[in-house]
Amino acid sequence: NIVGVVLRCNGYEVTDLGVMVPAAKILDTAAELGADVIGLSGLITPSLDEMIGVAREMDRRGMKVPLLIGGATTSSKHTAVKIAPAYAAPTVHVADASLAVGVLGKLMGPDKAAFLEANLQKQHTTREQFRAQQERRPLLGLAVARERRAKLAWNADDLPAPAFTGTRNLDVPLTTLVPWIDWSPFFHTWELSGVYPKLLDDPKKGDAARKLFADGQALLARIVETRALTARGTYGFWPAASDGDDLVVLDDKRHERLRLPMLRQQEDRDPCLCLADFVAPLDRGLADHIGGFAVTAGLGLDELVLAFERDHDDYHAIMAKALADRLAEAFAEWLHHEVRVAWGFGKDERLDHEQILDESYRSIRPAFGYPACPDHEPKRALFELLDNAAHHGITLTESLAMLPTASVSGIYLAHPEARYFAVGRVSKEQVEDYARRMGVSIAHVERMIPSNLSY
Repeated sequence: NIVGVVLRCNGYEVTDLGVMVPAAKILDTAAELGADVIGLSGLITPSLDEMIGVAREMDRRGMKVPLLIGGATTSSKHTAVKIAPAYAAPTVHVADASLAVGVLGKLMGPDKAAFLEANLQKQHTTREQFRAQQERRPLLGLAVARERRAKLAWNADDLPAPAFTGTRNLDVPLTTLVPWIDWSPFFHTWELSGVYPKLLDDPKKGDAARKLFADGQALLARIVETRALTARGTYGFWPAASDGDDLVVLDDKRHERLRLPMLRQQEDRDPCLCLADFVAPLDRGLADHIGGFAVTAGLGLDELVLAFERDHDDYHAIMAKALADRLAEAFAEWLHHEVRVAWGFGKDERLDHEQILDESYRSIRPAFGYPACPDHEPKRALFELLDNAAHHGITLTESLAMLPTASVSGIYLAHPEARYFAVGRVSKEQVEDYARRMGVSIAHVERMIPSNLSY
């Protein structure tokens, strides 16, 4: 949205086709309009594979217009290694919205040839560095990586029972969530990097940050007062165990209910972590649990944004989305505190806001599609466990993005040594093993975790 607004403000004509648009529609529309540039934005990892498909189709059609790649899930490395080789014409990664005007200016100005040559050379260097890195840092065999799993001491005292099992629904007033907002990412939405509140006093960015913050506070107050947004969620706890690299959700009689296969680190380190390491092994017979949640602060957002757009007020339309995202993340943080209390070990917490933002507490809430579990596919099983979509209103798209977009979901792991990590590169051997455990094709796994593939 910001890219479109910024480009229009700089005199460019932008046609926004929306989300989850088939490649044929993108390219047919570009041909009909005589577009000078095609831009693709990726929010979640399956988008990366779709981008490669669009690039290949552009090449098949013999198109010559530059292809711009951007969005939260993209990177200059992935663009150079995976997307650019699929299209003979220029492919350019745009790191953030603030750079879009400069990139288009160079593509359409007198420096076009020099810019494209520099881009071509940079991507060639990136590919060479990637290949050299692959050779320098070979992966461990899967069996060896599994031997290096986190070796935890499993004590019953480390496995408190939560206050209940099953699911509970929540309707949370926005006034409850506002104090839990982390404001720093709000400024990042507008390309103002820094940490709140220090950013407000930055000698270069402070004036803009203070104005933006005042506007954001005013709109937030209006949203709260008019109840323009609704915050709802569902969370729960279930008996669980680990079986190898699988998280196994059990019923109350400890019979298997479903499995959540996880990926393991394979780069040469010790330990090689997997989220399953932080749940008691099935053969130990200990009563362990996991939790899960799905929360949203985006109910009503479409109507609010549409009202701003009718008034041609793109500024407040984007701000409403940014505030809804902040409220959803605040909801996840607030609920995580409630979960720690329900699990027992959070009852005596005395953490200030900064300690909460630094996650100075026991337990983690990894989200599917993020570094510790980069595949979005297990969301289906999580939503099956929560099974209250009629209440929280969150649905999954075909590519497993959540709607409303101002939503957060994930699992809770409570072991004192549980921590976040990045799976990183994985081998074809692990991809094949993971596909078998997931019951999907190898090609499907490759489409879901393209940035993790070592081949």
